[in-house]
Amino acid sequence: MALERGPQRIVGESSTLVEALDQVSMVAPLDRPVLVLGERGSGKELIAERLHFLSSRWESSLHKLNCAAISDQLLDSELFGHEPGSFTGATRVHHGRFERADGGTLFLDELGAMSVRIQEKLLRLIEYGEFERVGGQKTIKVDIRIIAATNADLKSMAKKGDFRADLLDRLAFDVVKVPPLRERLEDLPELAEHFALRMSHELGWDYYSGFSQSAMQTLLDYTWPGNIRELKNVVERSLYRWGDKDEPIDEIVVDPFPEMPDLTAVHDSSAQSTGESTGVTAPLQNVLDSEGAGYDFAGKVKSFELELLRKALATCQYHQKQTAEYLGLSYHQLRALLRKYKSELEVHS
Repeated sequence: MALERGPQRIVGESSTLVEALDQVSMVAPLDRPVLVLGERGSGKELIAERLHFLSSRWESSLHKLNCAAISDQLLDSELFGHEPGSFTGATRVHHGRFERADGGTLFLDELGAMSVRIQEKLLRLIEYGEFERVGGQKTIKVDIRIIAATNADLKSMAKKGDFRADLLDRLAFDVVKVPPLRERLEDLPELAEHFALRMSHELGWDYYSGFSQSAMQTLLDYTWPGNIRELKNVVERSLYRWGDKDEPIDEIVVDPFPEMPDLTAVHDSSAQSTGESTGVTAPLQNVLDSEGAGYDFAGKVKSFELELLRKALATCQYHQKQTAEYLGLSYHQLRALLRKYKSELEVHS
């Protein structure tokens, strides 16, 4: 993919981010390879864009390729191109990324997934600026800058022989470390606002009311293993599920997967026949005994849910957020139940 527009905005002003961006500004004008290290979702691609657009090659194209997304044979062809007849299905000349990026920049993401064989060909290209297409004999010269990124420990891989140490030396003219989100939490409110505004526009809202204090604290307390990418997904999901632009978002949906019922307490029929415990709780047993076990399952579930909701609402003085916490539900789940049983409960949902 060739990128011919300006770089995306990098949001944040934390000291760790500013330090990384200062390093990018220093190395970008130098026509040397750069290695970008960072966890998944931390923004390595944005750093690569910034390196390109702050360089003398900014008017040329920036090409990107994820080395982990395709097989070794296809990666070889995609990078270096191929000649007709070089393998089954190769019927015409294919110009690889190095030819197409001539004069510009090539961003190689997930570099640690590259095989040692292709690493050797990449080393030659960096050292001499030349290569041959797969199945070809003609030497092709290009003028290209390599920016590589990975979340792998390339130094350890080099010690084990899984990554060429000489290639690592050439790529690491300078190494930019992208800080994970947990090391720049002061940027989180601004990032959340940034993603929320974009999602509001996508939903057709002319405004949104921000995050409640408890919702923002939930965001700040989470560890963010998926970093900025995960934060974007969580904010967008929470906004659309909340669905109310007039009220501050009060529920953060980190995990969208519904809870599955725990069936470990359900015993087989032999246990019931011998009088052993069935694993059925007392309130549920009362509902079952009222009309005979196994009769009108849906009706009994409804009666049980209504009984629990009435008692919980009364206990919490009809405060919906406290009721949700009392029942072990999310606020979104409680609101769905109140809407479901609105006529029976006569509670405004």
